[in-house]
Amino acid sequence: MAKAKTYYFCQECGYRSSSWLGRCPECGKWNTFVEEVIQAPSAAKAATVQKTVVTSNPKLISEVIYSETTRIPTHCNEFDRVLGGGIVPGSLLLIGGEPGIGKSTLLLQTALAIKDKKILYVSGEESEQQIKMRADRITQSPSSCYVVSETSTQRIFEHIEAVLPDILMVDSIQTISSELIDSPAGSVSQIRQCTAEFQQYAKTTGVPVLLIGHITKDGSLAGPKVMEHIVDAVLQFEGDRNYGYRMLRALKNRFGSTAEIGIFEMQGSGLREVSNPSEFLLSQRDENLSGAAVAATLEGVRPMFIEVQGLVSSAVYGTPQRNSNGFDMRRLSMLLAVLEKRCGFKLGAKDVFLNIAGGIRVSDPAIDLAVVCAVLSSNVDIAINPRICFAAEMGLSGEVRPVSRIEARIAEADRLGFEKILVSKYNCRGLDKSRYHLEIVEVGVIEEAFRKLFA
Repeated sequence: MAKAKTYYFCQECGYRSSSWLGRCPECGKWNTFVEEVIQAPSAAKAATVQKTVVTSNPKLISEVIYSETTRIPTHCNEFDRVLGGGIVPGSLLLIGGEPGIGKSTLLLQTALAIKDKKILYVSGEESEQQIKMRADRITQSPSSCYVVSETSTQRIFEHIEAVLPDILMVDSIQTISSELIDSPAGSVSQIRQCTAEFQQYAKTTGVPVLLIGHITKDGSLAGPKVMEHIVDAVLQFEGDRNYGYRMLRALKNRFGSTAEIGIFEMQGSGLREVSNPSEFLLSQRDENLSGAAVAATLEGVRPMFIEVQGLVSSAVYGTPQRNSNGFDMRRLSMLLAVLEKRCGFKLGAKDVFLNIAGGIRVSDPAIDLAVVCAVLSSNVDIAINPRICFAAEMGLSGEVRPVSRIEARIAEADRLGFEKILVSKYNCRGLDKSRYHLEIVEVGVIEEAFRKLFA
């Protein structure tokens, strides 16, 4: 019988050490080593594992014959948008997200929507009855989706030989274990080994494999960092539980752009595609209230309109408060300093609160002008017309700076029925204003924007 040995593995990079280390010599992270008991497999067990030997010869790159790969559509426009047009045969995809965010629902809903392909859905977390219960809630139409509850890779490959699926889905990689390694499921060595086995299967057979992965408390994918290098695409499924929307973005994609996002709404019957994300992020108001401004931002290459809410009030306590939700606190402090230095607004003795409606977090600098105008609107208690939007960056000298893809922002504002959009005058060089029905207001400094809004 093989003798068991104890090793320590780094949870970030998978580095192995015979003793515990405070700092990983490979990746430099602190307190990432965990203890694992490793037992080498016996000769009989190793013989049961099938290994595929791939023979290949070096070729000149000019001699390589390339043919366009036909992608497999998921019949979900938002999912296909993030993937770059569909699932590439032989690819290995990893979908990560917080618990309960809807990863399993997204994967099962995709499996049920693909009618012309044979799909094997492997779950290590739920029983077959639980999967059936959720499938009945999502759809009632028949599909060619096989389900099995299994946690051993050797047993999974036996089911694959029996079903011969066109697509394999595994939920989740942290619950799967291989008999080649004698360590618990979810450990660094098990995740690395199982991911490598699924990668070998995908590349040798051309069957795409979709994996679900858990994340740690700091938001990164659980397991060794090498897992993210092995897979072809890493998709992050995120959202606020207090709101119904969910966002799917690509952190890595070998077959498409990482600038695209997909937006869904979580409902009782599953995930609904959201073709117009502004319907979630813009408030439906009957009255004009001060402190609200609409910003034209970009998520990837998709323009979205969000509502920026600002509140300025007298400081009750000795030290004025600064608080922001969904916006960088340091950038808010910088913008307030610009208003006080360049525009003469005395905000140093006042509380300033900022909120991005809808629970979304925005890092696009193009919403700077909307943030400033929302703060000024609340300070003077004058409402901004909700049919006016903003798309510009603020500089430290109070100048209004140009932003990227201004044509896409203006076109989306025109489509949504806005009457005016305030942009930097440096963005309007060579811009054909006759193409749009809304009024494009050019501003150069923040004082000019203030005069045109509150004159």
